[in-house]
Amino acid sequence: MTVASPEITLVANTIRGLAMDAVQKAESGHPGMPMGMAEVATVLWTEFLRWSPKEPNWAGRDRFVLSGGHGSMLLYSLLHLAGYPLSLDDLKQFRQLHSKTPGHPEYGETVGVETTTGPLGQGFANAVGMAIAAHMEAARFQNPLLLSRVFVTVGDGDLMEGISYEAASLAGHLQLGNLVCLFDDNGITIEGHTDLATSENIQNRFLSQGWAVQSCDGHDPEQVRKALACASAATDKPQLICCRTVIGKGSPNKANTHDVHGSPLGKDEVAATKQALGMPAEDFYIAPRARELFAAAGQKNEQARLAWHEAMKGWAAKAPEQDKAWQAFRTRSVPQDLFEQLIPAAGAEPAATRALSGNVIQKAAELVPGFVSGSADLDPSTKTKIKKGGAFTAKDRAGRTLHYGIREHAMGAILNGISLHSGFLPAGSTFLVFADYMRTPMRLASLMKIPAAFVFTHDSLMVGEDGPTHQPVEHLATLRVVPNLHVFRPADGIETAAAWTHALSRRDGPVALALTRQNLAVLPHAAGWAKREALRGGYVLQEATAAKVTLIATGAEVSLAVDTAALLGKEGIAVRVVSMPCVELFLQQDAAWQKSVLGTGAVFALEMGRPELWCQFTGRLDRCIGQTTFGASAPAKAVAEHFGFSAPKVAARIKAAL
Repeated sequence: MTVASPEITLVANTIRGLAMDAVQKAESGHPGMPMGMAEVATVLWTEFLRWSPKEPNWAGRDRFVLSGGHGSMLLYSLLHLAGYPLSLDDLKQFRQLHSKTPGHPEYGETVGVETTTGPLGQGFANAVGMAIAAHMEAARFQNPLLLSRVFVTVGDGDLMEGISYEAASLAGHLQLGNLVCLFDDNGITIEGHTDLATSENIQNRFLSQGWAVQSCDGHDPEQVRKALACASAATDKPQLICCRTVIGKGSPNKANTHDVHGSPLGKDEVAATKQALGMPAEDFYIAPRARELFAAAGQKNEQARLAWHEAMKGWAAKAPEQDKAWQAFRTRSVPQDLFEQLIPAAGAEPAATRALSGNVIQKAAELVPGFVSGSADLDPSTKTKIKKGGAFTAKDRAGRTLHYGIREHAMGAILNGISLHSGFLPAGSTFLVFADYMRTPMRLASLMKIPAAFVFTHDSLMVGEDGPTHQPVEHLATLRVVPNLHVFRPADGIETAAAWTHALSRRDGPVALALTRQNLAVLPHAAGWAKREALRGGYVLQEATAAKVTLIATGAEVSLAVDTAALLGKEGIAVRVVSMPCVELFLQQDAAWQKSVLGTGAVFALEMGRPELWCQFTGRLDRCIGQTTFGASAPAKAVAEHFGFSAPKVAARIKAAL
């Protein structure tokens, strides 16, 4: 379906009017980008993009990502015109409490929004993840019908953020020919024209990273159409289309200025713009012909959707086992006895939890086909490679291990894109001290309530000789304060199996795993202990009659707590030892369970990290035995002794606090 240029302009002006009016009514927002990209978006949505309001999660749809989420009124206008459940009244409630049109698009809040965007560059990297997932899914089930396309819009801000370099480099290396990036090349950022801060040649940059590059006048529908047709036909390289646009297009006094980026135009300028564009002065006016054009595009897409389903039925008839596996994949099903099957896989010998995790991962990969893994060039240390799964490459799309290179930030956002795309359960790994490089993706995964596993090894001062640059001190605490992020720090094989069971079973948010570099002793669980207690986040590891102290510990410090309890016991101070691998899970348990675990004695906490968070259990900071300074470069045992993490020194601190 080809739409005449005057009609494209009519729809584009309708979008401009909606963006201006919504921002003006809210007295807040970003009208410039929607006004500048209106023609590009109209051509894309009416002629190229496959979408369906009747089946918003149709597996055969194209994905559209608005990386510059501040331009949300562009997406909301498109969704409304396309017939998604987003009414004109919803547009009028732009940026209001509990509306379907928040300031930045939020996944799960608005039907048709594929990912939460706002922090610049994140959506671009999400799109790379979606493109990877589409290739993986199509290859896994040997069905080209599953190879969907991904279109993402970016602005100068997205491309200045470092994450875009990382993600674009990987996309080019992997030859993701199903990825099309539309660059809103308007030369304006918040402070002014881009020459204030950059003189980079974007086209050359992407060419050097293995992309195919085109340029067009973003306000000329015919040029946009030709560029999109060429990009959509490509299969061997990701595509960048540099769309030369004018921010705030149509505004007589504010177009091509930073004033229109993030502020309402003002009533007088809105009126002047509508007059200049030949539009009625009516607020939230939608040209009837604009609705007709989107209805026609919707009908075309409905035919494509029905044809796709018929083709899938034909595939299912020829490959019933593949279809059965695909259906299970889409629902992210896992065995009910996943935990019980993972426990023996971990092994019962003394080992580092990173090694135990590596063992568990191999079994998990057998049991959960949607599980895929990878690392930021650290697999020899993080042990996250799926050994029998092969590597995902430009030549092998069925591989289950991704090599992200030294690109932690992009890795995190790509994981989110993989998770958002379909039925995959992705994991990515690096050292805990580098968690800061991927904090925004973890925060967004938590906000979107999507499953993803962020695996961190080398989790404490016991990194040793690498010194304070590589010894995480504040990281566990800062991860735990992210809402809806579950942080699992296991102490042995059973807890490691519990961590992975939770990571692969949770459906309302991500899980971070913190794993040791050093070997840990086998814990003295009581005979008859119910192993599933580890899935409750905290449990009594070692009981003591008439316990005067309850000592909570996590990870490697649990065995130190056991040794400390033995010393104090000899001095007549009975100590109950509690292992708490996941604080967030423990806090979700009923009050009776929490009380039964914490007991009636004085509660202490032991962990090689910032101690303040533990006050919620101890009630006093002097009962939180942790680390408030940076570490030191020395052998691990010397570091631990120097900073007071030995049984005699911990026992002395407990006695002093008592």
